[in-house]
Amino acid sequence: MPEANAAALEFLKTRRSQPAKTLASPAPDRAALTKLLTIAARAPDHGKLEPWRFLVLEPQALQRLAGTLAAAGGRLRIEPERVAKLKAQLGGSPLAVVVVGSPRPSEKIPKVEQMMSAGAVCMQLLNAALSAGWGANWVTGWAVHDPEWRERNLGLMPEEWVAGVVHIGTARINAPDRPRPNLDQITEWICA
Repeated sequence: MPEANAAALEFLKTRRSQPAKTLASPAPDRAALTKLLTIAARAPDHGKLEPWRFLVLEPQALQRLAGTLAAAGGRLRIEPERVAKLKAQLGGSPLAVVVVGSPRPSEKIPKVEQMMSAGAVCMQLLNAALSAGWGANWVTGWAVHDPEWRERNLGLMPEEWVAGVVHIGTARINAPDRPRPNLDQITEWICA
């Protein structure tokens, strides 16, 4: 029987993201964030392609991006409430890391597996931040799904996408836990 890491298992069993709107300063400094990014980069990566990269957005950059949303929302005909919500999320965040899916040419590793690797990096970063005592939340938002906005404001290439935006800071309030999935409803055991 393998030896269990009881503390890690308990953390994973009880982990809880903090809503981005509840995060405030301070956020991790460069040294602390570098440790979290190092952990995130240990995500599963079939083929060792590292088909992702990080964009670290500090408050001034987040404010600048929030300022671009009204025009983008108008162009895309996004409801004003959704524009305001994303603007508040970006503009009010103390720090965010954009995990950019950056596919690599490969005959062996399909794009979908590279996309899943970028998603695994988001989850790894989220769990690293939470286990280090920070509040954190993994979200995206309508703007990052628009190729024009991504290219103009984040400098992404046409083949790149945003796997996630991980907001990290100090939780102002502890978010209440939410009901967890009923495993009996989502699990099927196939024994033969």
